[in-house]
Amino acid sequence: MVSKLALRGQAGVGVAAFMHEEGVRYGGALESSCDAERIIDAQQDPNFRPHVAIAQIHNRRRAITDGDDLHYNASTSRNLAISVDGALVNARELREELLAQGYKLNGDTDAELLLKWIESSCERDYWRHGLPVDYENVFRDIDDRIDGGISALLLDGEGNLVAYRSRSGLRPLEFMQTDDGFSLFASENCAFVGLEGKMQQLLPGHIKYVDGKTGDCADRSVVVGRYKAKLCAYEALYLGNPNTSIEGQSHRETRYKIGVALAGLVAKRLGGTPGSALTIVSSMPHTGGPYADGLFASLAEYGVFVQRQEIVATQFLQRTLIGAPGKRKARIARKYRVPQQTRLAESTIVMVDEALIRGDTSQAVTNMLLAAGAKAVHWAIGSPPIVAPNYYGMGIDTLEELAFWRIWKRLPPEQRKQSLSFHKMEPQLIRIIECNIAAFINAATITYLPFQLLEAILPRGRDGFDLSPFTFEMPTPAGQKRADRNLHELTAHLSSLVAIPA
Repeated sequence: MVSKLALRGQAGVGVAAFMHEEGVRYGGALESSCDAERIIDAQQDPNFRPHVAIAQIHNRRRAITDGDDLHYNASTSRNLAISVDGALVNARELREELLAQGYKLNGDTDAELLLKWIESSCERDYWRHGLPVDYENVFRDIDDRIDGGISALLLDGEGNLVAYRSRSGLRPLEFMQTDDGFSLFASENCAFVGLEGKMQQLLPGHIKYVDGKTGDCADRSVVVGRYKAKLCAYEALYLGNPNTSIEGQSHRETRYKIGVALAGLVAKRLGGTPGSALTIVSSMPHTGGPYADGLFASLAEYGVFVQRQEIVATQFLQRTLIGAPGKRKARIARKYRVPQQTRLAESTIVMVDEALIRGDTSQAVTNMLLAAGAKAVHWAIGSPPIVAPNYYGMGIDTLEELAFWRIWKRLPPEQRKQSLSFHKMEPQLIRIIECNIAAFINAATITYLPFQLLEAILPRGRDGFDLSPFTFEMPTPAGQKRADRNLHELTAHLSSLVAIPA
């Protein structure tokens, strides 16, 4: 597992494995100083053949945690390890409550916080009384207390495995019972390709308990009522593996269709380009390819003839989305390059990406292409303007980070007021925002995907996805409260704005 995951994530991989009579052992891969991964395992033993194992891809820790970590608390004799995907919106309140009760926290990750809540519940109701843990009750208490988007795997000292998906359903969790007797869990169903067995999605507000001795599985609801999964939009647009599918439509197909939908809009922006100039359609590696393929395949229908060529290469695999601004800026500068053999003199470039979030990456790439000789750089964006922070594991925490709000501050008062309708903005106002962001990143034009087209292309439409990045309608009460507070703080000093919609 370690070797397969070693090149993923921002800060390495952790693995916890259990073997009867041997207990839990740990291995992992840590980031080295040369932006590679080095596999470590202080307990290599050819006789250790685990019955149960979980792995977690780490992300860098931030002041506001992103929740991705594999954490082992050595203070308890009942070894617990937890793998978490997503984030807790009310982490600060939960941490303060634990500290007030006398518990100690070693770090600032959501994984440790969630594990500490589980430990405290187990200790209070079961361990001190010598009783077996009823994880259905434990996670019922957890699901009532947390606010956020979480899926998790918990491994205890007896080899019992608990899979949990919070009631919001924002983060996926897939299960397969293989024909040869294995129980497998993964964050994406593409992990099961090539395997034979029965596959199902763990429902929101449910746990699946796997007995460490018998291997028997039990599915239990930990909430009252039935909650419908509403995946974070970033799963389809960015986070999810292209081969993962939702209702028979892979993320690659969704992204390709978005590129096709952008073609007519981009063609209008390229209308003034001289016919003699070379126009190249390229993508941001490694996520923009399907978008660019769809755009390229459709531009000819609008009389625009272009060449499909990848002109931006990466020097390492780490993502630049997550991290403190200073570190992200340095990583962006080191990551992207134009290959030496690429000739861009007097060419017009159409760069295609799934989203424009802060604008710093697209600005750096635009400047790099212009410096390499490009005549103009246009951007085609496979999503609407991102107007809301994301508190559920994406590393976007404040409005001030977003390119939209940087431009918003510069708009005249009436346009600022109108733009607070977000995904319902009039096309002419979106065009004004596009022009301003294009100037901000030194691009010729920017073309966003209209919100209505995104709704039509997503396999479940608006009902199946959390579209809060584009609507400001947050999926949880704590998330909405925090976003509204952030919005109020941003706009409080602008006295000309007479009202802010709820």
